[in-house]
Amino acid sequence: MTDATSNPPAHPPRAAKRASTATHHGITVSDDYAWLRDAKYPVVEDPEILAHLEAENAWFEAAMAGQKDRIDALFTEMRARIKEADKSVPQKDGDWLYWIEFEDGAEYKKWWRRPVAAGDDAGADELILDEVALAEGKEYFRLGAISVSNDGRRLAYSIDDNGSERFTARIKDIATGKHLPDAIPGTLSSLVWAAGDTALVYSLANEQWRTDNARLHVLGTPLEDDVELYHEDDEGFRVGAGLSTDEKWLVVSTSDHETSEVRLIPAADPLAEPILVKARQKGVEYEVDVHDELGTDGTLFILANDTHENFRLATAPLSAPGDWTTVIAGSDAFYLTGFDIFRDFYVVEGRQAGLDTIEVRYYDDPERIEPIAFPEESYSASLGDNPEFAMDRLRVGYDSMVSPATTYDYHVADRRLEVLKVQEVPSGYDASLYTTERLLVPARDGTQIPVSIMYRKDRQKPGPLHLYGYGAYGIAIPPGFSTTRLSLVDRGFAYAIAHIRGGDDLGRAWYKGGKLESRINTFTDFVDVAKGLVERGYIEKGRISISGGSAGGELMGAVVNSDPALWGAVVAHVPFVDVLATMLDASLPLTPGEWPEWGNPIEDRAAFELIQSYSPYDNVREQAYPPMLVTAGLNDPRVTYWEPAKWVARLREKKTDDNVLLLKTNMGAGHGGKSGRFESIREIAEEYGFILWQMGL
Repeated sequence: MTDATSNPPAHPPRAAKRASTATHHGITVSDDYAWLRDAKYPVVEDPEILAHLEAENAWFEAAMAGQKDRIDALFTEMRARIKEADKSVPQKDGDWLYWIEFEDGAEYKKWWRRPVAAGDDAGADELILDEVALAEGKEYFRLGAISVSNDGRRLAYSIDDNGSERFTARIKDIATGKHLPDAIPGTLSSLVWAAGDTALVYSLANEQWRTDNARLHVLGTPLEDDVELYHEDDEGFRVGAGLSTDEKWLVVSTSDHETSEVRLIPAADPLAEPILVKARQKGVEYEVDVHDELGTDGTLFILANDTHENFRLATAPLSAPGDWTTVIAGSDAFYLTGFDIFRDFYVVEGRQAGLDTIEVRYYDDPERIEPIAFPEESYSASLGDNPEFAMDRLRVGYDSMVSPATTYDYHVADRRLEVLKVQEVPSGYDASLYTTERLLVPARDGTQIPVSIMYRKDRQKPGPLHLYGYGAYGIAIPPGFSTTRLSLVDRGFAYAIAHIRGGDDLGRAWYKGGKLESRINTFTDFVDVAKGLVERGYIEKGRISISGGSAGGELMGAVVNSDPALWGAVVAHVPFVDVLATMLDASLPLTPGEWPEWGNPIEDRAAFELIQSYSPYDNVREQAYPPMLVTAGLNDPRVTYWEPAKWVARLREKKTDDNVLLLKTNMGAGHGGKSGRFESIREIAEEYGFILWQMGL
């Protein structure tokens, strides 16, 4: 946070009201703040719009000026919990060991490698990418894709320097440090080496920020000569490419939120005719990898939800890729979320009763199942980077709400976890001072909603509590560790995560229970969790602070409309709050691909009426609202800046209270806010400073 202006505003800005109406299905919708959308978007240059956003930022600075000392103190303690000079555990990939490293004070990391043959000789270390140098002088920097060629000689990477998520790809000769003349602007994809490291496969974002293509660039040739390997005609689908585990096949996938389709192309001959694994079928999602050790023809491994919503694992011969044979059947009890294949075994990941599970399984013995055992009852665990085909130990990541991030090697033959690194908290952290619980709180329809909660053992009940939620796109929120969270917990807060429907925390049915016609469940689950925690004595009504971002910001907007008196402070980051107008505009970047998630109000009157019934912007009413902090990104292609701007404008018009309402727009960033490991923490310090201020602490 910067200092307030020398001539701070005395009152919050009021956006002008300009009548605008649209009629759909015979229903007329009024929007007096539609003018806040620049007609030239994605360019934003309308001086009146920019002036309004700057006025909101000036009001934010003025209102928060009195909290500067508190925010500085929060930032200082948050930064003190970060090990400034830090590095990841090196991982072997072929002839090299790779790792990343932060230097003291650095916002960004450096990428290193060393020949395996060099042993511990630090003199052989080779810097392959320096994010610090690339970010110098830039207000925003984000590394997108990064990929070393199979022969280890070249590095392909992409960067975004304004938050628009349109990346420019470059290629570097690692030995000389010089860049090839090839530069590919406008990418939004991985970068996959092909044709014996002479070419890259990538995807461009079109004018609507959609990746409807997979393209081949041969090094040293003009971009206009690049070949489109695949084009997607359905505007709701997105295309991506990767490499199979055996590195012999390009895997080109296209999908929306509920349907997918995969093609395989020989990596050595990317202009060969693609092999379609199975034609798309509405509602069927699948992903594919290739294992070439199980027969002369090669065997496909397929994760698919065609026979059970929680997915099954199947195999198929490459000669008949659509002929699937079940290896692991779908199950109500076990939600199968992913798999990795190796030479001697394969690994499946999933969740049982909402908790992460990792199992080693064997090709020649289907009954041999070896789950990896973890030390706590509530935790988050996943496979890490395991780049080689012939692995005898697996890199695994683990944490919990009270246990810092731990990097393990799992020795497969011994079924033993070896600790390689535990996240260090330089300012000190004593896990014995804290406790975590996993509760079940009944929703109004009787469904038991899991809640992960953390607090100090000496916390007085009832006390303040922060409740976080997301609840969309089938994205689970793991009960993981956070050093910044300690700044609330050490001040007497409990910190809770509501695992509400709309995420897939408890499986695919949990996701479906919060989407489309069941979307309202997401909002009522969150409210019912809060009320349940009040009833159980964790907190007093009105002493709950809440936060969520993007679709979680939509959640914030819905619950402040429905139950405003329940909340003591609300933070909505880049909130998706203008749901109806966005879903009615097929020209916007995400809209067609989002219809399977929310419904298509253009074609379906019932979807229109449902979205209109909960869309936060459309349901702002004359009532008292809690104190609120709202953020936006001017270059955000996911939740466009005018959604939070319009929402705040309507709230200022309608609300009947004197509570603080602030809008902060990052004028040089996008959906994720500011970049850099410390600058992003400063924004968390501002969020927590606002919460503590409004909660009277």
